Amino acid sequence: MGKESYDVGGEGGGRERERGGEEERERERERERERERERERERERERERESEREREREREREREREREREREREVEREIEREREREGESIERERERERERERERERERERERERERERERERERERERERERERERERERERERERRVLSGWHK
Repeated sequence: MGKESYDVGGEGGGRERERGGEEERERERERERERERERERERERERERESEREREREREREREREREREREREVEREIEREREREGESIERERERERERERERERERERERERERERERERERERERERERERERERERERERERRVLSGWHK
């Protein structure tokens, strides 16, 4: 670290003390990197938990929309029964119902597409995390090589 060392006892003790201090600093840096990795893993777990909560909220909204559609269908069936009693052409009403059903199906398809997009985004996030982990591993490998080259391994 640019620190001068000298041999006080005539046995090379100064150099050993300097190396010991450097190794301790290196261990502290490694512990700090490990703490940072743990914080990053915790942030990732929190993001996953939040994503799961969001998916659950989305499923609940979908269930509510389905209940609402069921209520609409029941109202429509009641109207249809009333119109039948009145003798109105039921075929036109059925066509309108089929059109509404097609619209609901299109809405479900759009919802599925949004879910697929969210899944792709989660996969991209996982890939970014894997890349960060690979980078950290490369950094650890470079650190090991630097130690070997500097003679710390002895």
